[in-house]
Amino acid sequence: MAEFKEWESFYVIVGGAAGALIGLQFVVMTLLADRPQIASPEAGAAFATPTIVHFSTVLLLSAVLRAPWHSVTPVAVLWGFTGVAGIIYMASVARRMQAQTTYKPDREDLLFHIVLPVVANALIALSALATAWEERGALFAVAGATLLLLFIGIHNSWDAIAYQVLVRLRDLKLKEHETP
Repeated sequence: MAEFKEWESFYVIVGGAAGALIGLQFVVMTLLADRPQIASPEAGAAFATPTIVHFSTVLLLSAVLRAPWHSVTPVAVLWGFTGVAGIIYMASVARRMQAQTTYKPDREDLLFHIVLPVVANALIALSALATAWEERGALFAVAGATLLLLFIGIHNSWDAIAYQVLVRLRDLKLKEHETP
């Protein structure tokens, strides 16, 4: 269990970052809510909600991996279930992305909203199994996957905000100039 102690600072930093970014997402969403725009709950469910789920997963894993466990087995089971739940959730996100009609996802969207989150969650689930024969490697794998989810969330947050500010604002200004 000495391996866990070595990860304390890592998960404090990563968990703190995830918590702060969740808060910032709420602030941004509140500010964007005041802007006149076409309501699109389907696009929000497909693009915005998964970002909060990624940040929340990072926060959850950081807390779970910092709890005072006496054995790696129970924590590995918990992070394994987290990975499996993430994969199932990503299937739901993929369906939502296909069902919404507000925005047509491009390759980058598919990479950051589907492929990389599935890879990260699969790595989380598989690393839980790997603790049976390589505890140190499994801890590095779950840490890498946790960071990947954090960076995916940062990318997706920036992408969504840039879209709202640059594209939607431009479209609204064009509509204002067209109306008599």
